[in-house]
Amino acid sequence: MGEPEIITFEYKEIVQALVKHQGIHEGIWGLTIQFGLQVGNIKVGEKDSVPGVIIPLVKMGIQKLDKATPLSVNAAEVNPPSKP
Repeated sequence: MGEPEIITFEYKEIVQALVKHQGIHEGIWGLTIQFGLQVGNIKVGEKDSVPGVIIPLVKMGIQKLDKATPLSVNAAEVNPPSKP
């Protein structure tokens, strides 16, 4: 069996992985995404250019929230602290 060529994740899985990676054990954490905006002439076809907009995903991360949302996880549940 070959290796998968694409591996996808749900938003909550990304938040959970980042909470674990950062060693966070408490609080509600949600996904945050920062977009950019670039405008200019975009080439279409061989000769034509048209005004257009490019919206790049600049950064992804997590942020602490006051209450749960559909895109958040409870760090105490997904990454409980180790018992000594």
